[in-house]
Amino acid sequence: MTDAVSITRDLVRCPSVTPADAGALGVLENILKAAGFEVHRVVFSEPGTADIDNLYARIGDQAPHITFAGHTDVVPPGDESAWTHGPFSGEVKDGFLYGRGAVDMKGGIACSVAAVLDYLKDHDGKPKGSISFLITGDEEDISVNGTIKLLKWAAERGEKFDHCVLGEPSNVEVLGDTIKVGRRGSQSGTLYVEGVQGHVAYPHRASNPVPDISRLIVALSDEPLDHGSAQFQASNLEFTSVDVGNAASNVIPGQARAKFNIRYNDNHTQESLRSLVEERLVKACGNRIRARIVWEPSNSNVFVTKPGPFTDLAVAAIEAVTGRKPELSTSGGTSDARFISSYCPVIEFGLVGQTMHQINERAPVADLEKLTQVYRGVLDRYFG
Repeated sequence: MTDAVSITRDLVRCPSVTPADAGALGVLENILKAAGFEVHRVVFSEPGTADIDNLYARIGDQAPHITFAGHTDVVPPGDESAWTHGPFSGEVKDGFLYGRGAVDMKGGIACSVAAVLDYLKDHDGKPKGSISFLITGDEEDISVNGTIKLLKWAAERGEKFDHCVLGEPSNVEVLGDTIKVGRRGSQSGTLYVEGVQGHVAYPHRASNPVPDISRLIVALSDEPLDHGSAQFQASNLEFTSVDVGNAASNVIPGQARAKFNIRYNDNHTQESLRSLVEERLVKACGNRIRARIVWEPSNSNVFVTKPGPFTDLAVAAIEAVTGRKPELSTSGGTSDARFISSYCPVIEFGLVGQTMHQINERAPVADLEKLTQVYRGVLDRYFG
């Protein structure tokens, strides 16, 4: 069966806890091949990481080309005994479809597939352009063998995408309230402060890094990185842990370290952000404190899809089905849209995210049906 509820059920029944596929991509492959798509399964590898299976499928060979993107991997279910219905049962009860991934984001993928099949049925099996699917299996993990490599692989084949809809659960309270049109960048690092280890009874023979790292944490946290931009809220730096690795109460530690993460807007690039923080660190250290920052690699760059014909089209399709005019938002964490944005404009619109990653994750059947109608409306407007 190729309606959204049936496809979601079949996908949920595949226990594809990242990085396992567990048959989820095979479900999509069978459906899309039967509809006339050219389907490719591509496995990517990286030393020290799990091999990841990915899917690319396309029908049509003309512009314009719209692609639907998503991931079939899911986070672990947690305590399975705490679920009212099995986390991989796909059971429908009292108007809800239960299971890990129902919201994030097998339900969104199922709705896009159902909408495309419905569109093709009404157009003799051929789009007025091209439709494709970019589906990965490592979004919930470190995201190195999935979308980022699948996009590069497609580009090397000569694939050109004009626009993308990513079916992440973008809505906050009700279906139709939010489209994600951008995401802040993410950059992590560790602040190291050097001291001199010694006995607490002889502090003059030691140099305690704990008071110094406390001063630096306050200095780096207190001064705003910026005051926001036209599309984004202000960037924020948050310290998430402080440690000296010291189990003894009578020893002054020789080093202190603190981990932090910065979510930054389009006032910055990774390079300019790092320079700004390091300049502030030098100022706060003066000539006495010895400190340095070790930055972690990051592939989470800031991006934004500015309002225009594509966002207008999506808003119209959403409003026609839900009666709501969605907010164009850049809030939240990262997603694979950060990779897609380098290839074409991308928006995120999917289900309501309230139960994602929770026990008893579930999607209202009515929302699955409405989201399918929204995607169908996008296709009708896109191809005119």
